[in-house]
Amino acid sequence: QVQFVESGGGLVQPGGSLRLSCAASGNILNIYTMGWYRQAPGKQRELVATITSSGTATYTDAVKARATISRDNAKNTAYLQMNSLKPEDTAVYYCNYGPYGLLLQPDKYLKIWGPGTLVTVSS
Repeated sequence: QVQFVESGGGLVQPGGSLRLSCAASGNILNIYTMGWYRQAPGKQRELVATITSSGTATYTDAVKARATISRDNAKNTAYLQMNSLKPEDTAVYYCNYGPYGLLLQPDKYLKIWGPGTLVTVSS
């Protein structure tokens, strides 16, 4: 069974930076795409960034130019570097993995989630 443990969140002032980590364990297949999601209070879970096994990345417009996703296949770990953080980035951040098409419909296809890591951007 696959498990995810996210870390690296915290309280940061607007304009600050954080590096989030996602450690995956279990029957991990590194051929799949890794994805970072976030869920703000009262809002639906949103796909923030993805990275394929070969390193091709995509970003939602809200974080493009401020975020960098990366992965270490040997460690089954994914990272999300967030810069120039804004109050609207406040959310619980989660990671997951699978075929790219399934990552686009997480509520339908992704049943296993980690506890997430809370990012709070506030002065």
